[in-house]
Amino acid sequence: MRKALVTGASRGIGAAVAKQLRLEGYDVYSPTHAELDLSKVDSIMSFCKKHENITFDVLINNAGINDINYVDDITEDELMNMTEINLLAPIRLIRGIVPNMKRQRYGRIVNIGSIWGLAGKPGRTVYAVTKHGIHGLTQTLAVELAPYNILVNTVCPGFTLTELTKKNNTPEQIEDIASFIPMGRMAEPEEKAKAVCFLAGINNTYITGQQLAVDGGYTSR
Repeated sequence: MRKALVTGASRGIGAAVAKQLRLEGYDVYSPTHAELDLSKVDSIMSFCKKHENITFDVLINNAGINDINYVDDITEDELMNMTEINLLAPIRLIRGIVPNMKRQRYGRIVNIGSIWGLAGKPGRTVYAVTKHGIHGLTQTLAVELAPYNILVNTVCPGFTLTELTKKNNTPEQIEDIASFIPMGRMAEPEEKAKAVCFLAGINNTYITGQQLAVDGGYTSR
């Protein structure tokens, strides 16, 4: 049975990805925060060491945080935490997991970016920087790891109708946001998961280094 590691799988898109992978027959590892604290180097190193005898066929770097602040109000904690969790943690996880992928000459890595790595929005300075960095990671590793049959891609989700979205927005606010999306609605988490899982699956044999916006046409306006 193929094995997949999905970070940030407790809710939202991550939970939908983990569910879809299980439906496709994967043995899915979705560590809790206690098992894997992406803000701490020692925790990531410990996790990788503990699982060094497991070969993950798929890695989905989904976990991330998005603190919203205008540039002159960004705190050092926000700057460091978003950089550690959104950008450095995926690099560290890949560093720990990819040697086994290389040995078996097979692997699929999907890094979760954002439409705010494709388009600008006030208050997303650090978040956008980390998501631009994520795709830089994708492009570099796509070239570096291609000889080992390891494909690396970025999926950039747009507005998604998760429980958190419903909690943080009124129905009227959700309707207002949806009016700016060409498809006329937010995506369901399962729609994002299917795109991620295609790139992570055995049917993807040649797509690598790409940045796929799953946004209902939002960034094409």
